[in-house]
Amino acid sequence: MKELVQYLARSLVNNPEAVEVKEIQGDTASVLELRVAKEDLGRIIGRQGRTAKSIRTLLHAVATRDHRRVVLEIVEES
Repeated sequence: MKELVQYLARSLVNNPEAVEVKEIQGDTASVLELRVAKEDLGRIIGRQGRTAKSIRTLLHAVATRDHRRVVLEIVEES
């Protein structure tokens, strides 16, 4: 799943070297934290969050197939 998010994010952004995905395993779900360069944040979120929603939908489909639960968090660096 981590590789899927990395591939999708690197395909969307202008600075693919700055894409970082961290996976945190929990009891009931895995959390994927996605970090990108500040100028690429809008490309990942998309208009009205459509791109982020699409990435989450793909993750949900893959996770359901594996009988898992995955949450995607897009982390903004301050």
